[in-house]
Amino acid sequence: MPRIAFKMKLHPGQTEEYKRRHDTLWPELADLLRKTGVRNYSIFLDEETLALFGVLDIDEPARLDDLPSLPVMQRWWEYMSDIMETNPDQSPKSVPLREVFYLK
Repeated sequence: MPRIAFKMKLHPGQTEEYKRRHDTLWPELADLLRKTGVRNYSIFLDEETLALFGVLDIDEPARLDDLPSLPVMQRWWEYMSDIMETNPDQSPKSVPLREVFYLK
């Protein structure tokens, strides 16, 4: 199963709010991600730089391409836009990361 990793950036002072919002993740968003084939999704925080590192397994990575057009995803981005760096469409500024090591 392919794995995807990426980084994003949190605004200063928003660590607890980011965690709180993810602890109460909307059920419809969780369902959408699962139906898209996302598995084992984790986000880690580097508290020194406020960089967020996401890692997820996905059945077919191309299925992620449809997510930006879906209303629940757009609402989530709007909801999160005040606490993290975003693009003009309110999607998180996200940088793909290349895997350089994986121990199975």
